[in-house]
Amino acid sequence: MRTNTLHTGKRFAGDGPDSSPTMTDTTTRRYARANENEEQSERESDESVGCPECGGKLASDSEHGETVCEECGLVVEEREIDPGPEWRAFDSSERDQKSRVGAPTTHMMHDKGLSTNIGWQDKDAYGNTLSSRQREKMQRLRTWNERFRTRDSRERNLKQALGEIDRMASALGLPENVRETASVIYRRALEENLLPGRSIEGVATSALYAAARQAGTPRSLDELTQVSRVEKDEIARTYRYVVRELRLEIEPADPESYVPRFVSDLDLSEEVERRARQLLATAKEQGVHSGKSPVGLAAAAVYASSLLTNQKVTQSEVSEVANISEVTIRNRYHELLEAEERIHGL
Repeated sequence: MRTNTLHTGKRFAGDGPDSSPTMTDTTTRRYARANENEEQSERESDESVGCPECGGKLASDSEHGETVCEECGLVVEEREIDPGPEWRAFDSSERDQKSRVGAPTTHMMHDKGLSTNIGWQDKDAYGNTLSSRQREKMQRLRTWNERFRTRDSRERNLKQALGEIDRMASALGLPENVRETASVIYRRALEENLLPGRSIEGVATSALYAAARQAGTPRSLDELTQVSRVEKDEIARTYRYVVRELRLEIEPADPESYVPRFVSDLDLSEEVERRARQLLATAKEQGVHSGKSPVGLAAAAVYASSLLTNQKVTQSEVSEVANISEVTIRNRYHELLEAEERIHGL
C-alpha cells in the first residue's frame, strides 16, 4: 500500500545538512556573542580595578609599555600601545614646533582660539621671501580673515573687552585663571544683555575685579582705577550691578589675602608675613576689622609686624605699595597693636 506524502514546501531546522538557519538560530547566536563580549569586558574591568593575584593597585609603566601591580610586582599587561607622540622634545619651543595640534580653546579670545591666523612674515614654508604679487595676495587674505573673525557687533564687542581684560590683568600681575574667569563673567554679562547703558571698559573692569576676588587674589579699586580707562565710582557701581544680576557668590575680601603681595613688594621676610597674619587674626577675634578697609588693615598689619620683628620700613613705603594714605596706616596699626595688647592682657 503506497502512502501519499503532502509536500508543503517548508523547510525546518535540522531537516538536512543543506538546510538554512532559521531566525531563532541567528538570534540565539547573536545573544551568545553579546554575552561573551559582556563577560570579556567585565573581566577586563575587574582586572583594571586591581591585581588579579593580590588585588593590589595597578600602575602603568609607560617606559616599558607594561601594567604592573604595585604590591606584588605582577605584570598584568605588556607590549601596550603608547598613545603619545613618536617624537621627543627637550624645550618648549621644540615641542611647539613638532606638535601637530593647535592650542586649546580659551575664553580669553572672542572666537575661543578656533580661528585661523595668517602670519605677518611674507615668507613661504621654506623661509623664502614671497614675490610682490604673492605679498599683495597675502595682505588681502589677512584683511578678509580679520573681517570674518569679527563679522558682527557682538564679536567686535567681545574682542575689545577681552583685550582690555588681558591688558589690565597683565598690568596688575594677575594669573591666567583670573583672566579666564573674568572672560567668562563678561560673556555672561553680554548674554544677559547687561551692557546697554554701560561702557565696555566699565563692565570689563568689573568682571576682572570680581574674578580676582573669587580667585583669592584681590586687587583694590584704587589699583584697578590706575590701569582702567574708567573712573572709580563707575567701576564700583557697575561691579555691584553685575554681581547682583549674575548672582555671583563673592565673599567679603579677607585682609590676609593682601599680606603676601605687600610683603613681597617690600622685600620683607616670612617672619613679617606670619606676624602680620597673627595680628589680623587677633583683630578678627576682637571685631576690629568690622567696617574697615581690608587693604588698609593689611598694610597696617605689615607695617606693625615689621616694627615688632625689627625689620623696619617707613609708612611712606607701605603706603606706596598698598596705594593708601599714611594716615590710614597710622590709625589702623595703632588699633591692631591695641587689640593685641588686650588679648595678652586677658
